[in-house]
Amino acid sequence: MKAYDGIYNRCIKRAIGLLVAFPFLIVALPIYFLISVAIIAEDGPPVFYRPLRGGYKNKPFHIFKFRTMVKNADKIGGGTTANHDPRITKVGGFLRKTKLDETANLINILIGTMSFIGPRPELLQYTDKYEGKEKEILEVRPGVTDFSSIEFINLDEIVGSGNADEMYEKYVLKKKNALRIKYAENVSFITDCKIFFTTIWKVLEKTFGFIVKKEHR
Repeated sequence: MKAYDGIYNRCIKRAIGLLVAFPFLIVALPIYFLISVAIIAEDGPPVFYRPLRGGYKNKPFHIFKFRTMVKNADKIGGGTTANHDPRITKVGGFLRKTKLDETANLINILIGTMSFIGPRPELLQYTDKYEGKEKEILEVRPGVTDFSSIEFINLDEIVGSGNADEMYEKYVLKKKNALRIKYAENVSFITDCKIFFTTIWKVLEKTFGFIVKKEHR
């Protein structure tokens, strides 16, 4: 039996998500309020960006993220964000560097379309083309973080400032999918704990680096 067929993936992860996400959301509400005010003050509503992503059992869903780009950004550029992408707002730049934009995923966890740990949800144009072992990725709920999120935490810098979509498809997508498959085949409580604490460390490290760079400009 594959790890993703086990009771932990099918039932326990969902229960843990509900138990942990609700108090997290209550604590985060004041921060959410400040983020919302900042977004609206700079670029007006909406506060959230809700694109479609490939979900559990290949069912598309709307992911919640705090909006970090100008309105209708997906209509004036590609799905992958380039380094120094001109579509990113000033507030959005800060949210992206600190990963605060992705904390809105808590809403998805409560709804049941995401988990704390799981393959980072991908664009439908890619999930619709999954083949072979890649289909195993869709056997676990997508998450806020996983092996690929840690490996590519600086994705915008990796794809550069040119054709981000082309660079992503050529150099990143297959590697990310291999790490997503690794997660699906090794999903467990211990695996999730390791990814959770590693992610916290990496985000703090990234945030500290961003603040230091800002201070020395």
